[in-house]
Amino acid sequence: MTAFFAAAVALLAAQVPCAWACWRAEPESRLVALSLAGTIQSLFLLLVAVGSGEPALASVAVVLVVLSAGGSLTFARFLERWV
Repeated sequence: MTAFFAAAVALLAAQVPCAWACWRAEPESRLVALSLAGTIQSLFLLLVAVGSGEPALASVAVVLVVLSAGGSLTFARFLERWV
């Protein structure tokens, strides 16, 4: 197991607090956890791409960054109705 895969496993463990905050926290904290989860997932894919030598996964990571940022903005737009 290379250092890239070890770091990827550590990032997967970092998803647990984000999932907990998305499930149980206040709406503002859910938005922050959603943004952080998107960042962690894209870094995970990038580490797996470098570790396995698959450049196609790096492209998927870049697309995930764009989509998670857009999803967070959409969530914030709908969140302002209740805050």
